[in-house]
Amino acid sequence: MKLYIAEKPSLARAIADALPKPHRKADGCIHVGNGDVVSWCIGHLLTQVDPEAYDPEYKKWKFEHLPIIPEKWKLKSTPRTSKQLAVLKKLIKQAEQLIHVGDPDREGQLLVDEVIHFSGVKGNKLKQTQRCLVSDLTTNAVKRSLQQLRSNQEFVALSTSALARTRADWLYGLNLTRVYTLQAQKSGYKGVISVGRVQTPLLGLVARRDQQIEQFVSKPFYEVLASLITNAENGAETFTAKWKPSEACAQYQDEEGRVLIKGLAENVAARITNQPAVVKSFTAKNKKQAPPLPYNLSALQIDAAKRYGCSAQQVLDICQVLYERYKLITYPRSDSRYLPRNHHSQAKSVTQAISHNDISLQQAVDNIDLSIKGRAWNDKKVDAHHAIIPTDSKKSLSSLDKMSQNIYNLIARQFLCQFYPDYQYAECKAEIEINNGLFISKAKSKLSDGWKVLFDKQEKDTFLPKLTKGQKLLCNKGEVIEKNTQPPAYFTDATLLAAMSNIARYVKDAELKKILKETDGLGTEATRAGIIELLFKRQFLQRTGKVIKATETGRKLIDSLPEMLTLPDMTAQWEMQLNAISEKSQSYQGFVQPLQGQLKNIIEKAIADGPQALTNLPAGVNVFKKKRRVKRKKP
Repeated sequence: MKLYIAEKPSLARAIADALPKPHRKADGCIHVGNGDVVSWCIGHLLTQVDPEAYDPEYKKWKFEHLPIIPEKWKLKSTPRTSKQLAVLKKLIKQAEQLIHVGDPDREGQLLVDEVIHFSGVKGNKLKQTQRCLVSDLTTNAVKRSLQQLRSNQEFVALSTSALARTRADWLYGLNLTRVYTLQAQKSGYKGVISVGRVQTPLLGLVARRDQQIEQFVSKPFYEVLASLITNAENGAETFTAKWKPSEACAQYQDEEGRVLIKGLAENVAARITNQPAVVKSFTAKNKKQAPPLPYNLSALQIDAAKRYGCSAQQVLDICQVLYERYKLITYPRSDSRYLPRNHHSQAKSVTQAISHNDISLQQAVDNIDLSIKGRAWNDKKVDAHHAIIPTDSKKSLSSLDKMSQNIYNLIARQFLCQFYPDYQYAECKAEIEINNGLFISKAKSKLSDGWKVLFDKQEKDTFLPKLTKGQKLLCNKGEVIEKNTQPPAYFTDATLLAAMSNIARYVKDAELKKILKETDGLGTEATRAGIIELLFKRQFLQRTGKVIKATETGRKLIDSLPEMLTLPDMTAQWEMQLNAISEKSQSYQGFVQPLQGQLKNIIEKAIADGPQALTNLPAGVNVFKKKRRVKRKKP
C-alpha cells in the first residue's frame, strides 16, 4: 500500500481526486480504488516541547537557567492534533511506500518529514520515500505532479534549513524574552518583553522611521535650469537642461548632491543667461523593457497594498481561499517569480480559463501571442515551487467577494503580460556646456505600448530636439528653482513589505550589506504577514489609514533593548545562512553552534547591564500573577 501524506485536508482531497475511484472515507484518511491511502497533517502536527519538559526547574523564570539549550531536541503533539497524528503513525507503519506531499516550500518539507521521523521510519523505507510537489490543486495538474515524483532524499537540505530556523527561533526568542522580561520586572514592569529575531528588528525599522520623521528639519535646496534655443534653419526649438555641479561645489552640497547655498545657484544662473552654449555629447537609443515577472507572494502583497489598500495578511488569506477552495491560482506562499519551461505548454488552457473567469480581461486574452517565451520561463530558477499564476480551472468569479476578484485579476494580468511584446521607447540624453558649466537634458518617448497596454498608468512623453555634438546653442535664461527637502514617508503595508523583502538597504554593517543578495529578506514569504500582524496584536504597531507607526510601548521597547537586537543585520545574515543550508553550501552545525555562542554573550551582557535601561517602559500587564479561582455557589 502507498501512503500519500498531504500537508492539509484540502490538498489530500485534491490528491485523492486524481487517484483511481471508488473512494472510501475513513477516520483521518481516504482509501482509493487501487488500495492506496491518502492522509494528511493539519499543518504542524508536532511542536517544540516547553522548556520544563527538559527540566522541571525551567518552569520558573530565573537568570541562572539561561541560556536554555537542549542537548537532545524533543517534539510533542498537541491536543488538537494528537488524534490525526495517531492515525498517521498507524498508516505509516502499515504502508510499504511513503509519498511526501507537503506544500512546496521549506516549511512544508519539514512538517511532513517531522511526522515520518517521529513515527520511527528508518532504513530502506526512509530512503525510498518519494516527494510529490503540488502547486496547482486542479485535478489535471495534480495528476501531472503524481507522474513526476522525485526522491525525498533530494530535499533533505531544504528540511534541514527549516529545522535550523525553527530551533534557532526557539533558542533566540525564548532565552532573550526571559532575560529581558526578568530585567524589566526589576524596574516594576509587569508584562512580557517579547523578543524575536524577526519581529524585534521589524519593529525597530518602524520606530526608527517614526523618529526620523519627527526629528526631520526641512532645508531649502536649489537647482538651476538653463532655457536653451537651437539655431535650426527650419525654426528654432526650445528645451531646458539642469545644472550638474562640479566637484568644486561639493562643499556646498548635501550627501545627495543637492546645492544648499542660494547665492551659488543665483551666481550660476546669472553667468549663463544670454550666453552661447555647445553640445558636448548627444545620445539617442531605442530601448526595450521586458514584462514584469509573475508574482511571488511579497510582490503580490505589495501591489495589492498600493492598489487596494490590503494588508499583507488579507492578501495571504484571500490567496489561500483562491488556491484551496476555488483552485483558481497556484500555490500562494511562493518566493519564486519564475516558471518551469514545460509549463509554457499549458499557457493556452490557462489563458482561456482567465478569459472565461474574468470578463474584464477577455480582450487582453484575445490579443496575446502564445509564441512568446520570455525570461519568466527559467528552469534554473525554479526548484520546489514556481511563481503564483492562475490555473486552468474555469469558474465564475461572481461568487467571490470584490477583493478576491481584485486579487485574481492582479495575478491573471501579471501572467498575461508574459505573452505581450516588450515595451519599446526612445531615450535621449544631451550634455551641454555653458560658460564652463555642465548641464544635462533627458527625454523619453514611447515607441510601442507592448505589455503596458494591460495597465492603466501610462508614462508621459518628454521632448528633446535632435542635436549633434559640437552644435551651437543659445542659453537665453538661467533660472533658480527653490525646493525643500522632504522627510522620509511613514511606512505603509506596501513599503513595509518591500523593506522586509529588500532588507539589505537597511543593514548597517557595510561588509554584510555587500554580500546580501536582493532576494535575502527579513522573514520569509510565508511568515511576513503573520509577523506584521503579531506586532499589531501585541500593540507594538498601530495603523492610521494606510500609515503604520510604532505605538508608545513599541518605541520604548526598542529604546530599551540593545541596538544589535533591534537592527536587521543579524537576522538578515541568518536568512542568508539558512538559504545556504537549503542549497547545501552550509551545514546545520555551522549555523547553530556560532549562534549558541552568540546567544550566551548577549545574555551575559543583558545580566551585567542590569535593569536600568528598561525603567521607562509602560506598566504592562502582569501575566505572571496567578488568577484567583472564583467559587460558584450551588443553586
